[in-house]
Amino acid sequence: MTLRLFTTAFLLLAGSLARAEKPNVLLLLVDDLKPALGCYGDNTAKSPHMDALAARGMRFDLAYCNQAVCAPSRFTLMLGSHSTSTGLYGLGSSLRKTLPDAVTLPQHFAAHGYRTESLGKVFHVGHGNQGDPSSFSVPHFKDKVIEYLDPKSTDGGKLTREEALFTNQQLGQIKSLPRGAAFESPVAEDEDYADGRVAAETIRRLQAARQRRTDDGTPFFITAGFVRPHLPFSAPKKYWDLHDPATLPMPEFEEMPEGAPRLAGKRGGEISAYAPVPADAGPDDFSPELTRELIHGYYASVSYVDAQIGKVIAELDRLGLSENTIIVLWGDHGFLLGELGIWTKHVNYELANRIPIFITAPGVTTPGSSTRQPTESVDLYPTLAELAGLPAPTGLQPIDGLSLVPVLRDPAARVRDHAFHAYPKSRLGRAIRTERYRLVEWKKPGADPSTAELELYDYQNGAVEKKNLATELPAVVADLRAILARYPEAAANGKRK
Repeated sequence: MTLRLFTTAFLLLAGSLARAEKPNVLLLLVDDLKPALGCYGDNTAKSPHMDALAARGMRFDLAYCNQAVCAPSRFTLMLGSHSTSTGLYGLGSSLRKTLPDAVTLPQHFAAHGYRTESLGKVFHVGHGNQGDPSSFSVPHFKDKVIEYLDPKSTDGGKLTREEALFTNQQLGQIKSLPRGAAFESPVAEDEDYADGRVAAETIRRLQAARQRRTDDGTPFFITAGFVRPHLPFSAPKKYWDLHDPATLPMPEFEEMPEGAPRLAGKRGGEISAYAPVPADAGPDDFSPELTRELIHGYYASVSYVDAQIGKVIAELDRLGLSENTIIVLWGDHGFLLGELGIWTKHVNYELANRIPIFITAPGVTTPGSSTRQPTESVDLYPTLAELAGLPAPTGLQPIDGLSLVPVLRDPAARVRDHAFHAYPKSRLGRAIRTERYRLVEWKKPGADPSTAELELYDYQNGAVEKKNLATELPAVVADLRAILARYPEAAANGKRK
């Protein structure tokens, strides 16, 4: 063999070995999943597969989304940037119009030799938003978000309001369309609904990825997005049957917190798009029977998606990929089930913003570990990059996240002492959440701080806010506002600062 041929062969082998040493990444996204899981102490939940996944690595007990709504929360994950840094606050926000040269999390991995793939609900598609096809190496595997099997759920098979919104159809005529059912429970197979099909396709992708890894050493970055427990609570009857309706937890406090600014709350909204919820429903419009059935639907949907995730992880194990695959489970935001008289999300309160995050990193995380490190969605981008041995992301967007690797190695380590999140209404509510308190400052971007309305809550005695303590604890308010003042002024809606 000539020296030139030997050198070429050596370089090809070295490149293959370098790829082979890189860990794979499996990123599991679950829509509207709050920590309603057994591993978080929820005794109602039937979630054995996600509980087992949490036990493989580290569970984050104080993890928060950066904005409690689908599209912006997914942008924060994929960009490592707060919505207040990008101006991407809305369901219809276009990533590439606002940040045409942004480098997303999967693009960062693709630039370092990974094959990146996406399935199900990853970026938000709908409400005029087309997602971000350029983020992945191959075309996205798309499936439904709003789905029914029973024609009675859709007024005899008609296009419903939410179906139209999530498929970008008839966007100017939404109010003229019928409302779909809030829940259904037919006798059905798992793959009759989208999450079952996404799980099955993810399994096929893992099988193909295993073969590629054997053939040429290419590592994979696969993102699988599951839509339940997002409304409608459509799930096979067998998952409803796991739960006794009589034992379900009912909301104990259905009023807004005493002294809370009016703009901080919510009545009606997304839940009112579904029958039999009364249109523009207030808290007095939910009978105990309807409340119980909605809560039943939420927990049944969690059990359904839990089973699909279990199938994916079982195949990862069967293929022998677990020992070299980083696994992350992430809920895009929390969910209220009638607490404070609020349903779904779109507020700055605890139950709308607290999320589950599990990370299993072979050789780094200790099985069965947990941490109270305040954590944000934006942290996953730099964390995954460091775990995979990639350069820290710099991007052409602000990188607001911090790597959690020190915490993954030692649950007592801390990389910050608070989490940040925000929600836009007539004013923008920016929030600081420490282990004990949450401060929310409501003001227009650029306005003088003296114009702000403030909320302060103490979580020592529970997760449901009952009284705004801002006037009673001025020293705590001052300390948390000083932290908030270190953040750049928020970008205007749709405009990067």
